Amino acid sequence: MNPHVAHLPCMEVFSIQDGELTLQGVPVTQLAESAGQTPFFAYDRAMIDHRVAALRATLPPEIHLHYAIKANPMPELVQHLARMVDGLDVASAGELALALETETAPADISIAGPGKQDHELARALESGVTINLESPGELERLAELANRHGRTPSVAIRINPDFTLKTSGMQMGGGPKQFGIDTEQAPAVLHRIGELSFDFRGFQIFAGSQNLNTDALITAQNGIFELFNRLADEAPAPVTLLNMGGGLGIPYFANDRPLDLDRYGEHLHRHVAACRQRFPNVQIVLELGRYLVGEAGVYVVRVIDRKVSRGQVFLVTDGGMHHHLAASGNLGQTIRRDYPIALATAMDHPAAEDVSVVGPLCTPLDVLGSRVPLPYAKPGDLIVVFQSGAYGLSASPTYFLNHPKAAELLV
Repeated sequence: MNPHVAHLPCMEVFSIQDGELTLQGVPVTQLAESAGQTPFFAYDRAMIDHRVAALRATLPPEIHLHYAIKANPMPELVQHLARMVDGLDVASAGELALALETETAPADISIAGPGKQDHELARALESGVTINLESPGELERLAELANRHGRTPSVAIRINPDFTLKTSGMQMGGGPKQFGIDTEQAPAVLHRIGELSFDFRGFQIFAGSQNLNTDALITAQNGIFELFNRLADEAPAPVTLLNMGGGLGIPYFANDRPLDLDRYGEHLHRHVAACRQRFPNVQIVLELGRYLVGEAGVYVVRVIDRKVSRGQVFLVTDGGMHHHLAASGNLGQTIRRDYPIALATAMDHPAAEDVSVVGPLCTPLDVLGSRVPLPYAKPGDLIVVFQSGAYGLSASPTYFLNHPKAAELLV
């Protein structure tokens, strides 16, 4: 197998038949026919099921698993996951509508985000979901809406903690942030919630995302539970919710190694036992997005042209950064590294040359693979980008140059 993808955990679930990648036993060429086009994203429900089962087997049974819809809002995928997890977390009115179309109870849906508009707060208020408050100003706007509509909102405070989750792909807490209420501001906000007689549920404490460092995640666990214990003493009502976010990462690049889920879960067992002893009615939520779906997806493009420029081979494809911004390097804002990439119909062939896989856009940033070792490829061949189940199509500039939108399949 191509060494560029052999290290991936997903290759233990995906299969290869006659040299061709298959999902659920369906060859990629047949999936292209089902999609009716290239490019397309395909998501393997067996891999999603496998990941949820692994979490259930490893984490404390008291943990409530939530799916963060922002990772991948494909409606069919959301419906599938909603039947497997304990709740859903959303970040917009559009995502809230998707969540409410599932069988998930409103009490098990939460909405977060630093810029909730009044119409989004009103919809959340009407539906009865938990509103994660991001600022004192948002609290006052919600109070006005609650008074106007004659409803009592269920709320939690999203905390911007006084610590960071080191080695995270994105720092979501610690220092000045647009996310959440600073730890030192929380007592005053809690007092105000008591004055308003809102249905106070608890706290969301989230420090960072895409982390493969098990030690860092365990250190963050320690900080989250310690901070929760401190803040609970200030709460205007018995605390019934601790949403500890997620942060669990997946390996994208050759030197990445999967986090040690067993060790992470073992440490979490101790925290949960102590927390439940002090707060027997508290619901402890682990909110995951990428970790549930990221490895279950592939992005498939077709080679349109093969060209050589000053000795370098370029495979020009019909897809690129307009569908999969993350794989192209996020507009050059980070040091670009290649996602795992392979020739989908020659998975068992050795690499024959180093090629650059590029898209059809009029920008040199439209690169899916830079001088990666692949078997010889020609126009018409299919190339697959792995680790594409999260933050793909919905996180990309799909209207740039007005190319057709990629299709999506749940297999």
